[in-house]
Amino acid sequence: MNSIEEFLKASTFAVAGASRDRSKYGNKVFRALIASGRRVYPLNPAALEVENHPAFASIAELPDVPVSLSVVTPPLVTRRIIEQAIAAGVKNVWMQPGAEDDQASMAARKAGLNVIDDGSCILVLLARERRA
Repeated sequence: MNSIEEFLKASTFAVAGASRDRSKYGNKVFRALIASGRRVYPLNPAALEVENHPAFASIAELPDVPVSLSVVTPPLVTRRIIEQAIAAGVKNVWMQPGAEDDQASMAARKAGLNVIDDGSCILVLLARERRA
């Protein structure tokens, strides 16, 4: 199984950078995962809810640890999110285009996480999955 298949087969997901603004990629990724029938938590420390789902300020505040985490944040924020993911026991991390950070990627790999940081976009993969 490749890295992306491993990420997508998870039972629970979180989106770091899930925005209330429907034009932002964090919101689009969150909505696409929900539309695909997956159980997804929005991570946004500045929001009480995203798309009528309770939002959480950090991974530690989630009701359960997500198996897969999509990161749609600026690279410096990505570093903090990856630290939280490692501490919480997240298994898979997908840094969306623009969220990638070499330091965060190295830390995640060193901790044994499955890391996708090659510029591929989850929205493209979910659209293909929907058509299949």
